[in-house]
Amino acid sequence: MYPTLYHALLDLTGLDWPVLKFLNSFGFFVALAFVGAYLTLVAELRRKELQGLIKPSTRTETVGLGATTGELVTQGLVGFILGWKGLYLLLNTAEATANPPAFLLSAKGNLLGGIAVAALLAWLLWREKEKHRLKEPKEQTVTIHPAQHGGNITLTAALWGFIGAKLFHWLESPRDFFDLVATGNVADLVSGLTMYGGLIVAGIMVVRYFKKNGMAILPSMDAAAPGLMLAYGIGRLGCHVSGDGDWGIANTAAKPGWLPQWLWSYDYPNNVNAVLGPHRGGYSGVPITDGTCFEGYCTHLVPGVFPTPLYETLMCLLLFAALWALRKRIRVPGVLFAVYLILNGVERFLIEKIRVNELFLGSWTQAEVISLALIIIGTAGWAVLHNKHKHATAETH
Repeated sequence: MYPTLYHALLDLTGLDWPVLKFLNSFGFFVALAFVGAYLTLVAELRRKELQGLIKPSTRTETVGLGATTGELVTQGLVGFILGWKGLYLLLNTAEATANPPAFLLSAKGNLLGGIAVAALLAWLLWREKEKHRLKEPKEQTVTIHPAQHGGNITLTAALWGFIGAKLFHWLESPRDFFDLVATGNVADLVSGLTMYGGLIVAGIMVVRYFKKNGMAILPSMDAAAPGLMLAYGIGRLGCHVSGDGDWGIANTAAKPGWLPQWLWSYDYPNNVNAVLGPHRGGYSGVPITDGTCFEGYCTHLVPGVFPTPLYETLMCLLLFAALWALRKRIRVPGVLFAVYLILNGVERFLIEKIRVNELFLGSWTQAEVISLALIIIGTAGWAVLHNKHKHATAETH
């Protein structure tokens, strides 16, 4: 396992670049997931605009204005943070890379670097605005094509996805919330995320974005469906590569001869959780005594567990391919998204049977409850949309 890109590069090539310790492997794959979602979303929004399913919108904006005080202050604050942390990192690389999360969340920084970069970025913004400034600013009507919303939609999903993932994790494991309040350890905010919480909250806010910007909701949801499945699969690959604890229960059954060991029962060496001692799921985390050992992460699981993140990656990539193939065949707006809900729910419901998780409602996990709800909602949505389309077609004839 590779907790950060530093560990991956060191193990695979022998290159020792400590600065890469700031880039954790899970975050890297999450970034790739959003890139994949963005690219598929933009492609589908363009196609649906050509079909006339999603219309361009217009807005009035003022051109020729100079940089406002608010813009300069915001740009300066961003520059100050970058310079404050960045110059300190360059001058104290060994100290900063020894514990990157602690450094980033500490009060350590270089004041001179912060002021210099803040001034530079603010000046660059002011100069760029001055190039296009008019003596008399004027208003003009601008056409916004659906694909141009792709970046904002992706950012909306990323922000609210994180908030939802954290809130649902606290709902599932309230003791983690009280531990955060008691310890005040801000680093805990980026650990312990519930995928379905992110999906639900991000979905609600993205639909709100569609409505606010005059985008037809059902075709827009269809445009996002394949990318959501792709992003989920890539994100799960990040869980597997980092070993973040989203693995399965202990698997001591005899391996089928046609399967490699790492695909049947895996010990997650050097996992980012650095698990030690007995754990729910039937395994224990023990120190590594043979093989590659990364300082601070030198543990593995005994016995091995089902590598469920890898199973989910493989399943979601296949389901993405299915949705991508169906997107041009399904004619009823909203049905492709309903199919996505059903497939996503079935996939997650099945994987929960061999996955380590907290019980939420009796003998059910939170993911089982939500995945079953998604299957029901998707099936009901499919039926309702098909009936409406059938009646509308009959009335037209």
